[in-house]
Order: sequence, then structure tokens, then C-alpha cells
Amino acid sequence: MSAFSNPEAISTYAQTALRHVPGLRDLHKMASVLLAERAPSDARILVLGAGGGLELKAFAEMQPSWQFDGVDPSKEMLRLAGTTLGAFASRVRLWEGLIGSAPTEPFDGATCLLTLHFLPRAERLRTLKEMHLRLKPGAPLVIAHHSFSSEGPDPDKWLKRNAAYGVTSGVPAAQAESSIQAIRERLPVLSPQQDVDLLGEAGFVNVELFYCAFTFKGWVAYRP
Repeated sequence: MSAFSNPEAISTYAQTALRHVPGLRDLHKMASVLLAERAPSDARILVLGAGGGLELKAFAEMQPSWQFDGVDPSKEMLRLAGTTLGAFASRVRLWEGLIGSAPTEPFDGATCLLTLHFLPRAERLRTLKEMHLRLKPGAPLVIAHHSFSSEGPDPDKWLKRNAAYGVTSGVPAAQAESSIQAIRERLPVLSPQQDVDLLGEAGFVNVELFYCAFTFKGWVAYRP
């Protein structure tokens, strides 16, 4: 994740994310809706992978009484989050580090968007278990990240489609093409079924798919 300490990459993070992730703004809105199904009006929400602040700002705009704890390993990305939040920053506590740096108080809900695909399976499972421990009974967890199957005669089919989407959003063709190999080499992506099984192994129940956009998938699950 060294890109998240690169000043140029950080300065263009929001624009880059919007170009590469189909329906990113709507993903944030959907996550907020799913959290609000069970979270009270004065909820405290845990946001893992909060650097950049895009989802924090979206949640704060939709839910004016919620408080947030945002966690991210990149100091530079957290600084960007503070800038992005603007007037909403007073409702957010930011923590530098991994899930172990998050407060242990039981939260009314949690999200982890565009983050888990960076983690190998064992670390991903540990992270999910740590989030489970930090949620109140019945609280929702909303996750979304790269998750696709490589089976079949064309293992890069979905990566090619994702790259083609990027081109339609203004990503230079050569850059979009290079993303195929970059994702293959750098991200320990799991299949959708493996992701669902991992949520169950971490203790979550009632796992439901709510977002499906080329290589990206999103689920909501609950602590029993």
C-alpha cells in the first residue's frame, strides 16, 4: 500500500477512486442506508480504511447525529481525510494504524470499503474477527472490495471488463490495461464465495450481497 504515502497519488485519490470504482458515491449511500437499518440516531460507527475521508463525509452528510471513529495505516491519507471532512471533522476521531488501533468500545455498526483486498487471507480473517469484537450484538458490518473468480478459459475476463470501465471514465487506456497485471500481482484477491465463507468464519451471520460491479463486490453481515 505504498501508493498511500505517495504525495501525487494522495492528491488525486478522490478523482482516481471515482474513475476506477463503479458507482462509488452510490456505494457510500447504500452503506449508510444499510447501517441505518439497525443503528440508532446517535450511533457511533467504526470505519476501517478511512483514509481519504470520502465515505466518512458521505455518512456524516446523511446522518447528522452519528459519530465516527476512522482508522487507517497511512498518516498522509488520514490528513487528507481531515481536509475532506471539513466542517464534519468535529464528529470524527481519526486513528493511525490497523484494526488493533481502533477503540474497543462496542460500535453500532462498521464499514470496511476498498480495503480488505489488500490483506492476505489470514490477516483478513484476523481483521474481520477484530471488527466482530468491536460491534454490539445485532450490529451490521458493511464491506466492499475486489472479489472475483479466476476460473474458466479467460481468468482475466472480469479484470479486462473493469479496465474497460475505467477507460469510459477517463482513465488512459495504457494505465487501465496495466491495472490488470497490477491487481493480479499485488492484491491477494479472493473469490466471492471465499469472502462469504471468511465472514462466517469470523463469526458474522446473515451475509447478503448488496453491491456487484465488475470486479467489486459488497456485502452486509451482522454480529449475532
